[in-house]
Amino acid sequence: MARDPYEVLGVTKAASQDEIQKAFRKQAKVLHPDLNPGDKEAERKFKDISAAYEIVGDKDKRARYDNGEIGPDGNEQPQRQYYREYAGAGAENPYQSSAGFSDFGEGEDIFSQFFSRRGGGAGGRQVRMRGADAQYSMNVEFLDAINGTQTQIKLPNGPTLDVRIPAGTKDGQTLRLKGKGQPGIGGGEAGDALIEVHVKPHAFFTRDGDDIRLELPVTLSEAVLGGKVNVPTPKGAVAVTVPANSSTGKVLRLKGRGAPKRGGAHGDLYIALAIVLPDAPDEKLKSFIEEWSSDKKQNPRAKMGV
Repeated sequence: MARDPYEVLGVTKAASQDEIQKAFRKQAKVLHPDLNPGDKEAERKFKDISAAYEIVGDKDKRARYDNGEIGPDGNEQPQRQYYREYAGAGAENPYQSSAGFSDFGEGEDIFSQFFSRRGGGAGGRQVRMRGADAQYSMNVEFLDAINGTQTQIKLPNGPTLDVRIPAGTKDGQTLRLKGKGQPGIGGGEAGDALIEVHVKPHAFFTRDGDDIRLELPVTLSEAVLGGKVNVPTPKGAVAVTVPANSSTGKVLRLKGRGAPKRGGAHGDLYIALAIVLPDAPDEKLKSFIEEWSSDKKQNPRAKMGV
């Protein structure tokens, strides 16, 4: 049985949407499969927090979950049944008949009458009408939306639809599956399935139009001395040269490593450097900085007038 999504993310029901997003991102940065290759436990936990965030990270779904309309697995909860379902069966029930709509027309098909040509009789030609479009929504992983994938969506009445997510799909984009909507009337063509795509947030990638942005942690020595570092991209890690004497906030650009565009081109990947000191205090580093800075008069805030 699926766990309560609030419990999985480590937040209370009173948490704000911003607090929920921060809780997800904090765990995702530790558990993401790209950072834990081959670790099945981390992969399982990442799937758990992603499923939980899919419910309470979405304002509308969260409200439906809190109201008991959907369960922690995202499936619809049993709805209230209507009077007709309790009315019983058989000839004594005035609200139900095995003849379907023939109740209203003494055994004749009311829809055939309605769509016959100009109210004609048995020889009338039936009007063809296209079926209605059916609207659905689905959640897609960030990298699946960037790189494209083949997946399925489960319909409310049980069946599934095969869905191809084109590379470069954007959040909120609607995909059209021709002929997968409601059946037509009188031999008319079926409607289409319209699927609104919701792209899940990624642990460290963010999308900016067709570009992708990433904050890359670097060590103090990498920032000062420069050198090659591995950088994750939607297609896998690549080696990038960090220029010597780089400050936090310096942005590097990888041309063509962003989201696919129509026509085959790609956006770019922008990498913002962030200097990260060792987790544990380093006495040698501390001594060096104290000695090095004793005769330095640098004021990095001079342009701010302070």
